Order: sequence, then C-alpha cells, then structure tokens
Amino acid sequence: MKYKRDQYTNGFSICALIIAGMFFYWGVSSFFDNSWHFTFSLWGLFWIGIGAAILSSQFAIIGNRSKLKNVVLHEFQSNPNISVEEISANTGISVRDARAVILDLKAAGKLRGGFSTTTGEAESMKTMSISPAEQQVVEEKAFYCPSCGTEIKRDHAEYCSYCGAKL
Repeated sequence: MKYKRDQYTNGFSICALIIAGMFFYWGVSSFFDNSWHFTFSLWGLFWIGIGAAILSSQFAIIGNRSKLKNVVLHEFQSNPNISVEEISANTGISVRDARAVILDLKAAGKLRGGFSTTTGEAESMKTMSISPAEQQVVEEKAFYCPSCGTEIKRDHAEYCSYCGAKL
C-alpha cells in the first residue's frame, strides 16, 4: 500500500465519478451516428479508456481507505492507550488522516472509547466508563473541538476527548 499525505481525507471524489461517467457517455455515443447505427470509432475507445482510468483510480482509493482503517485499528489493538500523534509517528499516516480514520471507525462502531483531555492518549478504546465527576453539567460558555465539533466540557483540557485533537 502506497500512502500519500492526506489521501484519506482528500482522495475519493464524487466529481471524479461524474467526470468518468461523462467520458463513458462520450465514448459510447461516438460509436453511434445520428440514426443510431453502430459505427466503429477510435475516439470512442479513447474516451472510454479515460473514463475507465478515472473509475479504476477511485476504486483503488476506496481499497486504500479500508487498508488505512485496518492499520489504525491494529495500532489500537496493540496499544489501547496510544495517542493520535503516536499513531502518526508509528505508521507514517498524517495526523489529519489518522483523526479522520478514528472518527470513521468510531462511527462504524469498531472503536469505542475516548481520549484523555490532559495527555491526548486514548483511554481504553474498548469501553469507556464515565465517572460521576464527568457527568456533572457545567454551565459555562460552550467550547467545541476544531477538528470534530465535540463540545469540550473541561476548561483545562488540552486534547479532545472524542478525536484526540490538540486544542
């Protein structure tokens, strides 16, 4: 698997699929004349080839996304208290992509737990218990994580408890 910086967050594109569809349409339509009789055209093969290349690159990106998810999941399985920065250093995945992968794994239910608000390390990514002190609602001005949008409830927090981003 070849990894390029921020390929997880910037790689896949719906626009690329639409453009590939346009090339396929041009290719197929060039095989027919105005009366819908089949005529062979090299330009049609050219346009279909471009569409196929764009489509195959998007499928490769989807395959790489699943591999990146497996790599990050393996890091949490080997060390449940690892931080996002350590995952980035160990795997070569950018911090931005590592956070995006973690959020996707959490949304899929494959990863549970949170991050320490003081150290940024994961707190037992299998299950997370909430202490009674954390359950108290503090009525202050709301502060949200710039990376994932989770509300930060502690004033002295240096890291987000949901995605591990440095605040």
